[in-house]
Amino acid sequence: MDNTFWAFIALVIFLGLIWYLKVPSKMGKSLDSRAERIRTEIEEARELKEEAKQQLAEYQRRRREAEQEAKDIVAAAKREAELMLDEARRKNEDYVARRTAMAESKIGQAEQDAVAEVRASAVNLAVAASARIIAERNSGGASGQFIDQSIGEVRKRLN
Repeated sequence: MDNTFWAFIALVIFLGLIWYLKVPSKMGKSLDSRAERIRTEIEEARELKEEAKQQLAEYQRRRREAEQEAKDIVAAAKREAELMLDEARRKNEDYVARRTAMAESKIGQAEQDAVAEVRASAVNLAVAASARIIAERNSGGASGQFIDQSIGEVRKRLN
């Protein structure tokens, strides 16, 4: 009985013990459960990947919508600003036109007043001159009263 024999006996006992404790089936079950767990994790990873793709697509769609909405808001703001600018220009032009018309009206009124004043002065001067000339020519009592009435009537008609 040498060492080789005892090593052989130890190997047989070891293999018998492994077979008795059903180590190969336990190892198979362990490997099978591990393989199943790995398959489950792979499937979950695929599902998560698909979900991530869907979320990415949703976020990209929302981003495009937000960009379009921002463009629409900017365009609406530009249109509104242009309308406000046009309205301000129109109001400014109306204001300038009203002020110009008012100034022209005042100028026209001032011209009319000046013409009327010049006429009145001319009439007064003409009447005074006429009165002096007539008074010098006709220095009499009754005719003087008639002349004064005539001069007053001329003043009324010319003014």
